Amino acid sequence: MTTPGGPAALYPEVAAHGSLAAALRAEAAGRLDGVPVTSSRSEPLFHAAVATTLPHREPLVISAWRVERRWHIRGTDTFQSLPVLEGGTDELAQVATAARAWHDGASLADIHAAAPFARPTGRFEVPDLDPVRLTESEWQSLRQEAAGLEYPWAPAYRSLIGAAYAEPALRALYPFTSHWALRFSTATRPALKVAGPCLSAGGDGVFEVGGGPVTGDLGRFATAREAVARAVAHLPPGLGPVILGGSPAATKP
Repeated sequence: MTTPGGPAALYPEVAAHGSLAAALRAEAAGRLDGVPVTSSRSEPLFHAAVATTLPHREPLVISAWRVERRWHIRGTDTFQSLPVLEGGTDELAQVATAARAWHDGASLADIHAAAPFARPTGRFEVPDLDPVRLTESEWQSLRQEAAGLEYPWAPAYRSLIGAAYAEPALRALYPFTSHWALRFSTATRPALKVAGPCLSAGGDGVFEVGGGPVTGDLGRFATAREAVARAVAHLPPGLGPVILGGSPAATKP
């Protein structure tokens, strides 16, 4: 669904320039000179991408909302294709500021300082692809995400994430979620190797542990700590340290 009047009603300056890339350059007033900025061929008014000088970053993706005036940015890493920076704003000048900083290789914290709408996701960048650091980064992202949730079941979910992180045997594994169920892997993305039970927090305050996708077949518990203890008891022996999930070369086009 789009707003009445089409994109020109929400984004008159973009429509006037013919593309989001062109409008972004105009708004930047020279700050994006020499920076590769491209627009989508199919929807040039709604999508653009800004290149980066860092090999471990993908181009910054910029998308326009269709029902209200707002732009969303998403900056991902090249190996796991996971967002390290996201945010939304109705000010194209702020988008241009974030885009320039992303291109130039500014740190995530410095990009956020320059353009406050651009928020680090909790993941930190790991250019050398150290699997232990990638695991730490993913745990940090999960904890930050859980802290910001406002759903009725969010307190129980935060409790589950916190209890799992506090357990060294689980903290050493690479965490990921599926439908808000917490799972573990002995390899990082993009080629996960699932290991151990699955944990979930229900809206009724009950924590479930399952041998596979959550079924509760390994138990239902009143506290996250009890559920985590059961999960640890069912970890396969000799898991070893987390490894890199896939070849870096295989992820390149």
